[in-house]
Amino acid sequence: MTNHQTTATRVILEEAAALSELAQNIPSSFTNLVDCIISFKGRIILTGIGKSGYIARKIAATFASTGTAALYIHPAEASHGDLGMITEQDLVMMLSNSGETKELFDIINYCKRFAIKIVAMTMNPTSTLATNSDFLLPIPKIREASTIIAPTTSALMMLALGDALTVAVQEAKGFSKDDFRLYHPGGKIGANLLKVKDLMRSGDQLPLVYENTAFTDTIITITQKSLGCAIVINTQYNLIGIITDGDLRRHLKDMSSLKYAYDVMTANPKYILPTQLATEALYIMNNNSITAIPVIEQGILVGVIHIHDLLRVGIS
Repeated sequence: MTNHQTTATRVILEEAAALSELAQNIPSSFTNLVDCIISFKGRIILTGIGKSGYIARKIAATFASTGTAALYIHPAEASHGDLGMITEQDLVMMLSNSGETKELFDIINYCKRFAIKIVAMTMNPTSTLATNSDFLLPIPKIREASTIIAPTTSALMMLALGDALTVAVQEAKGFSKDDFRLYHPGGKIGANLLKVKDLMRSGDQLPLVYENTAFTDTIITITQKSLGCAIVINTQYNLIGIITDGDLRRHLKDMSSLKYAYDVMTANPKYILPTQLATEALYIMNNNSITAIPVIEQGILVGVIHIHDLLRVGIS
């Protein structure tokens, strides 16, 4: 192992040990803070400077994306007018390793003047920030993994405790995958939270045939609908079977003897519900080497979803 690898191993192990220590010492005010957040109507204002500021930004972003109104304010900008963004209905969470970050003092004084509750996340439980807080989230006093004491372990613990807080609030509120999708309509997250009903083909797009549909007409249906399959149903729209391009190729030598769709179809095919995630459809397709799945609701065929529909929107 090289010296660089040795350093990397040491840093990661020290930080892992710090997280373990944090997990065994969740602050006593954590539960009361969660209860406060889920009951009040204002916003969570995050602030901090330096590395603590970066962590504060991340916590604010996670709160906002999981249904809790939150934003980050830079302490220096707060002292030059942005304090007006903080209202008496808000909750201010300040991050500072030492708890003596002078840039935060104007915000502390402002909060005290207007009785705005303060959450302090700090490694110093006797600091100015800590003693002026309504909710104290102390970080275990563990040395930094950096030999020059650059913020490493402390920043990671703040990040982890922030994640724990946002997830606890999210779960207490009953924030669902559907809710999460509303805040992430674009990109990979939005795509992977789409449901089958959002992408499935329906109505005139469906390649439908009956058991007694002539084999030649079945081929025409498969060709016209361009989904590489035909769905076999009865008159009540119950799913009977499926015929794929692969089924046709496997029966090439028997073409002259085939009369009906029933002669070629695969009975009891895989199917999926419209309310399931589209990612589940892709999983079924990959695991069964198929490219299309019928969509069933209360026993009735309502659609079909094709692998191209999934890949087109970036589902993986």
